[in-house]
Amino acid sequence: MIKKTDEYYMGLALKLALKAKGKTSPNPLVGALVVKSGKIIGKGFHAKAGLAHAEIIALDEAGRKAKGAVLYVTLEPCAHTGRTPPCVNRIIQSGIKEVVVGMIDPNPLNNGKGILLLKQSNIKVRSGVLGEQLRRINEGFVKYISAGLPFITVKVAESLDGRIATFTGDSKWITSDKSRVFAHKIRRDYDAIMVGVNTVLRDNPRLNAVPSQKQLVKIIIDSNLSTPENANIFLGASKVIIVTLPSRPGQETENRKNLSAKAMILEVKEKDGQINLRDALKKLARLKISNIIVEGGGTLIGSLFDDRLVDKILFFISPKIIGGKNAVSSVMGRGVKRPDQAIKLCRVKIRHFAEDLLIEANIK
Repeated sequence: MIKKTDEYYMGLALKLALKAKGKTSPNPLVGALVVKSGKIIGKGFHAKAGLAHAEIIALDEAGRKAKGAVLYVTLEPCAHTGRTPPCVNRIIQSGIKEVVVGMIDPNPLNNGKGILLLKQSNIKVRSGVLGEQLRRINEGFVKYISAGLPFITVKVAESLDGRIATFTGDSKWITSDKSRVFAHKIRRDYDAIMVGVNTVLRDNPRLNAVPSQKQLVKIIIDSNLSTPENANIFLGASKVIIVTLPSRPGQETENRKNLSAKAMILEVKEKDGQINLRDALKKLARLKISNIIVEGGGTLIGSLFDDRLVDKILFFISPKIIGGKNAVSSVMGRGVKRPDQAIKLCRVKIRHFAEDLLIEANIK
């Protein structure tokens, strides 16, 4: 018989939260349960920004039976008014006697205030149950809300010797069909997909989430606005953002005018003659883009690593040797001077897709 501990119920709430994975941004994933006398009498999860929060859905299902019950919620209930009213008010009104919280809300508008209000209303509160697991499922939200930057995942499909294309620029296909299908599915978990302009010029990708009805924002890093007007990236209904440097007086080109009709032109600061990626990410965060998957090329990925802007990696590695000193590497940029300065990984997972390996890890 399963022992129904706080961890047990919080684990169920976590599973509820994951039902909306990839759909709640810029809000977090949240699940909630109302438990009375060992029985679940209400459950809910936050499905989308602007819709009811998990606690409210669970309390609605429990109805009057919620009086004297315990509420399990994966994230501290909100005490501020956003798109929806404060959840703590409803919890207090419901007669809940105890609230078990998974993780404290990192949002400075809340951050402990929800718990304080509940305690002031004589509701017993315990927090930190499965907190580390819950922070992991909401790692994108935590980064976005605390640092004002999107969570950045770099996805690479490379040969065993770290090449993403041959010396001729040919990159189709290095990894297996199974790897590519899984890589497309991963896109559904993100708000946006980013590439450098060289990837657009070389591969002419569409960058859709397949199979999915979700429309990812497509972002091109293009300092000189050399993206072709007829590029495949403009096909479909997805919003396209071209990140570029400000135009100087008298340098307004015909291409800039034409691209402005197809995409949002986002001008950012310059750094060493190139796009200041940190400034670009800050401005993208202001557009409520909380997490981005970067899919190339090696120059962009290298620059993101150089500036310590990468949070997670997904490296699909095919057991092939491409070779060639002029072949395209997956990570370029400046790199480090010494091995002890190398970027270190943590929480490393290894999976197999046909003959390929997927290395998934977070940056330390």
